[in-house]
Amino acid sequence: MINSSKPKEIKYWYAIFTKPRAEKKVLERMKEENIEAFLPLIKTVRQWSDRKKTVVLPLIPSYVFVSMPEKELNKTLPIPGTVAVLKHLGKPAKIREVEMDNLRILSNNSESQEITNCVNIFKGDDVEVINGPFMGLIATCLKEGNNHRVVVKIDALGSCFNVNIPLSFLRKIKNNSKKVKV
Repeated sequence: MINSSKPKEIKYWYAIFTKPRAEKKVLERMKEENIEAFLPLIKTVRQWSDRKKTVVLPLIPSYVFVSMPEKELNKTLPIPGTVAVLKHLGKPAKIREVEMDNLRILSNNSESQEITNCVNIFKGDDVEVINGPFMGLIATCLKEGNNHRVVVKIDALGSCFNVNIPLSFLRKIKNNSKKVKV
């Protein structure tokens, strides 16, 4: 007996480049087309000459992320506001699941954290956040002067983000662990 059902297509995350300041509309239109899409947003305070206001902005301007089989990416291009699929070496750039998890953690907890001193973690060490709102985030520790912070890298986009996290909330990841480098 021949199985007539199609094999399930493997879905990956891809970055879709959008027109400037069109990310939220593109996300809305993609969801209307039943495309699984994600737009990492952060709250930030903007200062004008007469007031301060908390605004919600994309974490990575001009990008919306979609999860779909590669051969279906052409469905995103007719959507108003989209420009292109991000490519690496001529092929659509696949975003790793750990990078998407990091974007979700950052967008769900976009407020800054105070930093405390920890002597076991040094500049360049790979770390995992083990406490607080960013728990589960995998990053690289930076040390600038008297300040400590971690940087979250999204290799496929060539982007990185600095996040202030108390160093007591961090655990150094050893090079020989099963960790996937961000």
